[in-house]
Amino acid sequence: MECNLDNIIKSSKKILLLSHVNPDGDTLGSMCALYSMIYKRFKIKPDMSIVSNVPFNYKFLPNINLAQRYFDSSLVYDLVITLDVAAIDRVRESKIFFDKAKVTVNFDHHKTNPLYGDYNIVESDASSCGEVLFYYFQKYNWEITNDAAICLYAAIMTDTGNFRFENTTSAALKAASQLVEYGAKPSVIYKNCYETKSKNLVMFQNYCVNKAEFLYDNKVVYTTVYKKDLEKFSAGDDATDGIAETLRAIDTTEISFVVKEVDSKTTKVSMRSKNVDVAKICEMFDGGGHTYAAGCTIKSSVKDAIDKLLREINFEYKK
Repeated sequence: MECNLDNIIKSSKKILLLSHVNPDGDTLGSMCALYSMIYKRFKIKPDMSIVSNVPFNYKFLPNINLAQRYFDSSLVYDLVITLDVAAIDRVRESKIFFDKAKVTVNFDHHKTNPLYGDYNIVESDASSCGEVLFYYFQKYNWEITNDAAICLYAAIMTDTGNFRFENTTSAALKAASQLVEYGAKPSVIYKNCYETKSKNLVMFQNYCVNKAEFLYDNKVVYTTVYKKDLEKFSAGDDATDGIAETLRAIDTTEISFVVKEVDSKTTKVSMRSKNVDVAKICEMFDGGGHTYAAGCTIKSSVKDAIDKLLREINFEYKK
């Protein structure tokens, strides 16, 4: 079903933009870009919801300081828009606003997205939600602001691993190039996203990499993160971001994953691969994502979660 946001927004007084839990550059960049664009075009200031703390390296994004963690649960929005949210439960407590909204719109690029919105602009071939938004703005002749250009460039850059991952297509590069013309400064955005790590964060990630376990002739590598590890290094929940990619970079690695303790009965998993469809593995645990980058939450202890994952990985290798 065709989604023309112009008509929907014109008939909406209260608008909410939603990002996903454990936010990355794509969900935050996309959310802040859309905020800027709506304000520019309609003189409406949407609310922006975050359900986890904003990582330090994304605090440079224009308007990110306007995003809030908590809202009055009695609020009813005319329009709720999700950005980079592969499954609606990833907005956690903010789902209440989505469920009560008069109209919902789902902007995303994950192939596992179940199309949960009233309107779904989901392009699984796109590198990022930022790319989906960019071409949507072009299609409907929305003038891209300087602030939006910065945010969209950050979204595309971070979800392509600084244009290194398999999802770096000509369309992604074309979008990035045009965003530079709109005012995005690649060197400044890169430094903010990748060169603002604290000493504690670097030491924590090195610690995690150093205790990695190698299996299947070094084809599979994983590391564990317990709550006590995070406390030891005074690290936040986002401190594990990038570890799976570091392990994947090892020449023998085909699958890498990080298992993080949430509590004694819950474990979060981040998986990466070079050639194996890890989204299929994560779907076995009600997760999902991209072919070579996916995640899930397993209702088990860390040890049991590892055992379950390795059984699925072994099954993949036996096919």
